[in-house]
Amino acid sequence: MLQRGPGGVSVLHEFLTQHRDAIIERARARVAARRVPVPSQFELTEGVPAFLTQLAELLRDEVHPARSVTVPTTSGRAHEAMGATADRQGDDLLRAGLTVAQVVEGYGDVCQAITEYASELKAPISLDEYHTLNLCLDVATARAVSAFSASRDRRTATQETERLGVLAHEMRNLLSTAMLSYQALKSGGVGVDGSTGAVLGRSLRGLRNLIDRSLTEVRLAATLRNPERVDLAEFIEELEVSAALDATAKGLALEVPAVEPGVAVNVDRPLLASAVANLVQNAIKFTPSGGRVSLTGHRNATHALIEVEDECGGLPEGRAETMFQPFARGGTDAGPPGLGLGLKISRDAVLANGGQIQVRNLPGKGCVFSIALPPVE
Repeated sequence: MLQRGPGGVSVLHEFLTQHRDAIIERARARVAARRVPVPSQFELTEGVPAFLTQLAELLRDEVHPARSVTVPTTSGRAHEAMGATADRQGDDLLRAGLTVAQVVEGYGDVCQAITEYASELKAPISLDEYHTLNLCLDVATARAVSAFSASRDRRTATQETERLGVLAHEMRNLLSTAMLSYQALKSGGVGVDGSTGAVLGRSLRGLRNLIDRSLTEVRLAATLRNPERVDLAEFIEELEVSAALDATAKGLALEVPAVEPGVAVNVDRPLLASAVANLVQNAIKFTPSGGRVSLTGHRNATHALIEVEDECGGLPEGRAETMFQPFARGGTDAGPPGLGLGLKISRDAVLANGGQIQVRNLPGKGCVFSIALPPVE
């Protein structure tokens, strides 16, 4: 039987109400000291009080003033009482960026804080009430995690559908433009070297870029890795061939200084090639005709570096911090719009190869994207 105080309220519920602030402080200390999973600021400020509120509300609902409730009958009632609140909590936690592990550990930390504090104060809480608290913890965790996972799956499915729709839309537009250009060229009324031929070339390059990025995403998602020793000079030379064609088509000068011999990295070549190619395509896209784009490779004291510099005119204030977010666009362009995923894919591909990527703004001139990789001795 659950021990009840005046008015049919459990002793444990009264304890949680009276000592709420102290329990929250103790629980926050436990969460802050946790190493895995790493706690977030939201979990400390909002999550801990929310977890405690849920447990307290369930304990209150489980004790009816007219009768005693035995522990075996609590499970069904607990799920019914906690359901809607836990479902909402799962959505809130997902939107705040908490992981499933943080949800599970957060409830556990609060429960431990309650037990330890009650023991220190020698609170008159019965063994049945401790059993009920553990059951409440189990129910709250299960419902919140289930809601969390279901909401995450729905959001992921929606995002993937949107991305596939955008991809199909972009590919259809590029293909339609290429087909119209081809038909015009086939009629013989215009020449391959004229404006129509240039439109066809841009459309085909756009399709190539979309397909390359999509293949890279698939490779990243499937965690396909085939690391090998890659000579940096040869790698840059291979990229220069296609980059030169794209730069010439837009009337840009492409500078590719010679790379010193012997600099090598251990990487998945296709992933790294996609990352650098995306950076070069981005630089060409946003550099006005008549400008300059450079692709360089060298080594400093600690890393092998690949850098792409453009003449986009510089970045707006605060733009560098958001460059690698999905669907972040760098500006406007007369050519076909992209998915806004190129820079994010570049970042993910570089990280998958154990490297780091950053952008340095050159106010009024352009910017420099830099990839740092561990060198192979």
